[in-house]
Amino acid sequence: MRAVRDRCVWTQQITHRDLVPYLVEESAELVDAVEDGTRADLREELGDLLWQVLFHAEIASRDADDPFDVDDVARTLVDKMVRRHPHVFGDAVAATPDDVLVLWNAAKAAEKHERRSVLDGVSERMPSLALAQKLLGRAARSLSEAARSAPETQRPTPAPPAPTTEAELGDALLALVAQARANGWDAERALRERLRLLERDVRAAEGG
Repeated sequence: MRAVRDRCVWTQQITHRDLVPYLVEESAELVDAVEDGTRADLREELGDLLWQVLFHAEIASRDADDPFDVDDVARTLVDKMVRRHPHVFGDAVAATPDDVLVLWNAAKAAEKHERRSVLDGVSERMPSLALAQKLLGRAARSLSEAARSAPETQRPTPAPPAPTTEAELGDALLALVAQARANGWDAERALRERLRLLERDVRAAEGG
């Protein structure tokens, strides 16, 4: 990567911001490889995503004010993984996946103690369905005490009527995402997979 940065005139001009579209594209291609590709596809796309990490780290290493390199990135990651796995690297005990999640969230909360809202740190650039599911999860965590104190006779919120406006469509989509979360489904993945089926149907119809 250092050689490419030194000797490639295109690469020399690239900044962190310039790389963002490529990072988004490579991440999407990795998702495709995981969900609908071959082992060879997965291996290739993991390499392409790793290249993005190396590229960003090399750019960062040449910053005049606050340089860091890929070794610093890896060291920061190792430190974080040790902190967030006290049941692996410390004396904590986690017998179930839920126990692990409790320890992870506790460690993360300690790291991010300056945050004032459970919504801090959630990127608004996530795909809308994924963002909705993330926000609902964070909101549920924040409001868990209120939910536990609610009367047991409280009735579930009825499903919204069929939308007649764009705003009502937004409400209906959010309700569907909430339903997905309640069932442990991934709303974004569900739509991606359905779109893949649609694409195959269209291609089959064109070929037929």
